Amino acid sequence: MNNITIGQYISGDSWLHKLDPRIKLFSLIILLVATFLVPVSAKLIPILSMTGMLVLIIILTISTKIPLRKVLNGLKPIVFLLTFTFVIQLFYVKSGNLVIDPIEMHISISSIGAILLFIVFYNITKKHIKFRILYFFFAVFVIFLLQAILPYGISTSYTLEIYDDGLRRAGFIFLRITNVIILTSLLTFTTMTTDLNYGIEALLKPLKIVKVPVDMIAMMLSLTLRYIPTLLIETEKIMKAQASRGVDFKESTFKEKISQVISLLIPVFVISFKRSEDLGNAMEVRGYVIGQKRTRIDEYIISLRDILTIIISIMILGAIIYTRVM
Repeated sequence: MNNITIGQYISGDSWLHKLDPRIKLFSLIILLVATFLVPVSAKLIPILSMTGMLVLIIILTISTKIPLRKVLNGLKPIVFLLTFTFVIQLFYVKSGNLVIDPIEMHISISSIGAILLFIVFYNITKKHIKFRILYFFFAVFVIFLLQAILPYGISTSYTLEIYDDGLRRAGFIFLRITNVIILTSLLTFTTMTTDLNYGIEALLKPLKIVKVPVDMIAMMLSLTLRYIPTLLIETEKIMKAQASRGVDFKESTFKEKISQVISLLIPVFVISFKRSEDLGNAMEVRGYVIGQKRTRIDEYIISLRDILTIIISIMILGAIIYTRVM
């Protein structure tokens, strides 16, 4: 639960914390568009573009004084997705030069049995390993290794061919997903819910012309993001309370896990409804009326820092577009 960082706010006084939320959101959109405009390719320029963006994002993170480890923790929940995508690209791309000689892989009784035993061993030992992500990568490697060295028993086989284009495309997609996750995490790390609400509402304001309830949408989005970490904390408390009564979420069987998940979801839903009711009452007491025009204590003024930020974001987008058309 501690690995899910979306929605968390980390107080600070960096330039990114002080940035106008409208500019911050708009710059994020520009950078995300730039990230997705880079074509998925094994060519050098797209990979260098994506690597350059990653370097800029890391520099940006360091300048905010937010621990880099905290930001990278946001990648842990998607390690499986990143690995799966990486492997799919290796199998899918059949162009370029072979990196290693083709390897005959076997899906046999012996290899399947060994893989199942290894998965059991992995699940037992992983809680004692400090660097679990590296251990996970090692486990993926071992699964393929077992297919290569155990052809015994009734089996079918396939040939694993790893091309340099496949490796480059896999690396490119890995970098793109990493960039998107870090960028969006930085937004919530450095922006309070009220500021986020203001930023979303300001950017969606033109839609009011066509009678879109912009203020309601902005409020719903900001409250959703705000309450993700709160519900995660509540879920962790419930898990610890159930663990103190003897429930083991890691070592139980699949049937027991289903029962445990149900017993976990019910109190989480009850707490969610109670919190939403309390929040609704608190907003009504403070005079919040849906659809009514609201005023603010703090009014944001676009500063030189905001202008420079938007200019740099547009320059990055322009550079990406230039690399596509040249």
